[in-house]
Amino acid sequence: MYLADTNIWLERLLGQAKSDEVGQFLDQTPSNQIFITDFAFHSICVILTRLQRKSILLDFVRDVFVDGAVSLISIKPEETQSLVDAMDKYNLDFDDAYQYVAAEQNNLAIVSFDNDLDRTLKGKKTPAEILAINKEGAVE
Repeated sequence: MYLADTNIWLERLLGQAKSDEVGQFLDQTPSNQIFITDFAFHSICVILTRLQRKSILLDFVRDVFVDGAVSLISIKPEETQSLVDAMDKYNLDFDDAYQYVAAEQNNLAIVSFDNDLDRTLKGKKTPAEILAINKEGAVE
């Protein structure tokens, strides 16, 4: 099961360079195996509305949460010490620490393009790496 980082969703929503790679990952992964943090979700909301892409935001919410089965997860305020510890231990900023701790707490692999997460014990996988792993594991 996977925690999709903010940059994964934005790559697809904004049609950036690796949009097709993300699209394949999302198409080939059942939505009930994908998680997103509340922090990532709200960051996406802020970014899309600042870019005047409200219709894309509404489509995203419908596709991911209403029609899909992506789960929204969060970190409780009393767990802030875990975030600070991850920031200090791995030299992460707050948003990367949030993704890392959420993935740790929920036993999820992190899907991201953010190389800062490579400094952590969990590391991260790109969508292409996950697709390659899944292809190798498929019965031919």
